[in-house]
Amino acid sequence: MVWALLTLNSGCSRYYQGPESDHFDGSRFFNPGQPMHKGFAEFLKWRLSGERGAWPRFSELARYDHPPARVEGEQLRVALVGHATVLIQTQGLNILTDPLFSERTSPVSWAGPRRVHPPGVSLEDLPPIDLIWISHNHYDHLDLVSLDHLWQRDQPRIIVPLGNDRIITAHNPAIRVEAYDWGAGVEVGPQLRVHLLPVQHWSARGLFDRNQALWAAFVLTTPRGNIFFDGDSGYGRGQAFQAARQRFGSFRLAILPIGDYSPRWFMAYGHMNPREALQAWADLGRPYMLPIHYGMFQLADTGYREPLQDLEQALAADQQAAARVQPLAAGGFWLVPLGEDVVHPEETATVDPRDGD
Repeated sequence: MVWALLTLNSGCSRYYQGPESDHFDGSRFFNPGQPMHKGFAEFLKWRLSGERGAWPRFSELARYDHPPARVEGEQLRVALVGHATVLIQTQGLNILTDPLFSERTSPVSWAGPRRVHPPGVSLEDLPPIDLIWISHNHYDHLDLVSLDHLWQRDQPRIIVPLGNDRIITAHNPAIRVEAYDWGAGVEVGPQLRVHLLPVQHWSARGLFDRNQALWAAFVLTTPRGNIFFDGDSGYGRGQAFQAARQRFGSFRLAILPIGDYSPRWFMAYGHMNPREALQAWADLGRPYMLPIHYGMFQLADTGYREPLQDLEQALAADQQAAARVQPLAAGGFWLVPLGEDVVHPEETATVDPRDGD
């Protein structure tokens, strides 16, 4: 995301054309009541004055996940591939969020932020993918090379917020993409629907396309509990999470980002820190929670260990939160409970997310 802002706009000059709305002015999208107030000048100020936290060199993971082909019925299995890429398996459906398997998160293969660990599930071990969600167009969430590979292999349904379809089809016109606005819902299986919801973020893949494509959170409604996925967002006043709880009532699992939040004066608008992520989790009704967006790419001043250390401190005073929030290392998986029974970490194939430096 950060390095890419120094590049020129690639692809379409306009990603989306449609009627004005409460979050689209006819040319660009915005967050109602809280428009983005940081621009290129602030970006340069950060890059020239920031103090980057320590990160390790590249290393292999302690273990890698080998998911089953399918997970049927009410069982819910989630595997952390890395960053915001999560394999969700339930009701016979295989869902992949923000797939990123490339070595770098960048518009080019020879420069930009480089991963410090391999993906926790290799492309070869990935089961057939039925559905892909793309939360927004930053390079660490919309990776065209990974999408192209998955399309050639599985031809999954790809669901994106408005405008992101143009970016994908400009890369490969053969890829079929479904683009929707906030509030839309689409059937993806028997008694299974995906909904796109507002969150506070922004978009750009270059200098001249800021906010021309929409961003969104996703909710999967199922007969055995709802799943909330937020690939990237700031907390704002919490209205997005409170509105989601009001609309859907309850959630079985919330997948929430906790990383890349420093320096706060620049990052707070678009990235939650762990305490804010826990507040979002509380707004959603305190379901089980899988933290994401840490420990794979250095995209901010936040150190490699900081998100999990800060999360551990935030959980120390809340026993229920500590029992319901399950950090994973890339390559770990979690069988998410259906009811009140808590699955302890040693009962799943997880590893210490801080291993591997």
